[in-house]
Amino acid sequence: MNRKIARNIAIVSALFIVTFSIMLITNYFQVHGFNPLQTEVIETLKQINDENSGNTQLQEQIRQLDLMARQAYFVRMNHLTTGIYILIGMLIVFIVATRYYFTGIKDIPDKDIDPIDEWAEKTLARKYINMVAGGFVVAALLFALLSFPWLKSGKTEPTAGNQQTVQPAENTSDSPDEMIQTEETAQIAGDTIPAATDSVSTTIEEEIPKITHNSFRGNNANGISAAKNIPVKWNLNTGENIAWKSNIKRSGFNSPVINGNKIFLTGADAQTRELYCYDLNNGELLWSLAADKIPGSPAQIPKTTDDTGLAASTVTTNGKQVCAIFATGDLICADMDGKRLWAKNLGVPENHYGYASSLLSFGNTVIIQYDNSNSPKLLALDMATGAQRWSKARTDKITWSSPSMAYINGKPQLLLMGNPNITSYNPNNGEQNWTVKFLSGEVASSPCSSTNGLVFGASEYSSLIAIDATTGDKLWEASDYLPEVSSPVATKDNVYIATSYGVLACYDAKSGELKKHHETNTEFYSSPVIAEGKIYLFSNGGKVFIYSANSELTPLSSFETGQKTFATPAFTDERMIVRTEEGLYCVRKSKP
Repeated sequence: MNRKIARNIAIVSALFIVTFSIMLITNYFQVHGFNPLQTEVIETLKQINDENSGNTQLQEQIRQLDLMARQAYFVRMNHLTTGIYILIGMLIVFIVATRYYFTGIKDIPDKDIDPIDEWAEKTLARKYINMVAGGFVVAALLFALLSFPWLKSGKTEPTAGNQQTVQPAENTSDSPDEMIQTEETAQIAGDTIPAATDSVSTTIEEEIPKITHNSFRGNNANGISAAKNIPVKWNLNTGENIAWKSNIKRSGFNSPVINGNKIFLTGADAQTRELYCYDLNNGELLWSLAADKIPGSPAQIPKTTDDTGLAASTVTTNGKQVCAIFATGDLICADMDGKRLWAKNLGVPENHYGYASSLLSFGNTVIIQYDNSNSPKLLALDMATGAQRWSKARTDKITWSSPSMAYINGKPQLLLMGNPNITSYNPNNGEQNWTVKFLSGEVASSPCSSTNGLVFGASEYSSLIAIDATTGDKLWEASDYLPEVSSPVATKDNVYIATSYGVLACYDAKSGELKKHHETNTEFYSSPVIAEGKIYLFSNGGKVFIYSANSELTPLSSFETGQKTFATPAFTDERMIVRTEEGLYCVRKSKP
């Protein structure tokens, strides 16, 4: 091989190294924080799968699509690994060619030579060539390695055995952001199943629960859970099907949320507002975080009514951070171990009952519906830093409603009930999709959606309405039974309403026809949640009602717990967490 051939090989390999390095670096920024196994389409399929547990043909089709996505994911990982080997190989070719080219070269010859050779043969130029080539390769390898998901946040390598898959009627994650996806891998950790006391437990090894309940009324705040094997009967006095009971230091009307083996909720009084984390396995308080020393926080606590208080808003988590908001306008966010990441005051909300809208997580974004008399707005903040992603001014009057997320044709729609409008936004940028005017009075109920593209809103002071979410067109309206505080829940066939005067009603989702209703002689503030084809509903007095989620609304069980319950329960694998006026307890089938 003569020097000219060596030079040409070196030039070609150098160009290849530069080009390939740029591709690998670009690939990192394209996939950083993104998991192709959690695309919007897959998440929508999971939701469809959850609500069609009896359709085995549909479930098989969903599993096949999930398998295809999974195979594409690992093919991408293999291509990335191959790319690293190719880059290293080309670096070796470059080094060999340049070393051969420079062999025996000490000084520039005293004769006319090729200008490229003249530049290359200078001593400093040789160093520059090697430094530039080496720099590109090192940067490319670094970014390529960072592209592997098991190197992010200390997570383990994803394999076919530990990545979550679409199973019949099982949902494993909250719906992801189009811009920033969350990553979830199944992990093994110590889990405890205590006896029906507050402190005694026996330790065994168990998987961390796959079913998350990340916001008020579950993932997407839609009232649907993929949890299975939840008992339909329990007894707080005898301990039947009660895993544990715990006290809560400070009171609050917010509902619990669950991610992994952790339960999150808040409590407040005139002295302190706090975020709590409890152990799912034994009910022990793992940590608490005070919302204090926040710039702009009011020196005088705003007045609230006894049935709202300072901690009515449910927290939200994405499995990496957890955020909480209080009636003072103080918003705090912590990591999963209780380390405070950031805090800010959004301005004291002017509200005659007290601020009550719950937070909603969307990938790595926290959504805040901040309807009040002085500065109504919709905010989206980065959960890790508190940086504002977008903000939209609102013209709606004071409400106590909470946002929810619908997936329509695979695309997310952020739904807000206001006064007088129910409005759909793009959660990525806050742009409005559509709005429908129909509400009046004091709006506390939250919207919901079904898998066939319908959105529902209801309030005791107006009506129940169905909207085609693809167009924003009103389909039907009904006013037989309407909720005051409790929020509706829907399947593709039916919409279920729990009223403050004790009626549970079932409407046809497509026509608005009232199919069935039950008089319970009690009142409901807690919202109904559907799990494994059953509706779980708690009355204010603590009576539990469980019905089949069908058109007949078949009663399955009803009994008194003896503890007043205003919060909506949270669900995970074989467990339900209930917050009462007295404390917190876990429902789980007792071991024989």
